[in-house]
Amino acid sequence: MCSAEDEAFLCELELMTTVGCHLCDQAVALMQQVLDGQRFAVDLVDIAYDDQLMARYAEHIPVLLCPHTGDELAWPFDARQLSDFAVRVLAAGVAPGQH
Repeated sequence: MCSAEDEAFLCELELMTTVGCHLCDQAVALMQQVLDGQRFAVDLVDIAYDDQLMARYAEHIPVLLCPHTGDELAWPFDARQLSDFAVRVLAAGVAPGQH
């Protein structure tokens, strides 16, 4: 399970972003501060290369999401909201092999 007890497993998150997005840069910096040392792998997903992602997120980036649980955290978010999101994702758990 993707949980606090499973030290070997990395919870995968995705940050919806695009080139030149200064808010996305701020979100990345905040994630580096808050999630540093925790068991998360964050993939940056450039929505410009996917019409569906562009239609869904163009007006809302940056958006952090857990593809396994469907949880999303839209900007603006602060350190506490990001930490709460991380706890929620870990608590939901993701079975190994589903990542």
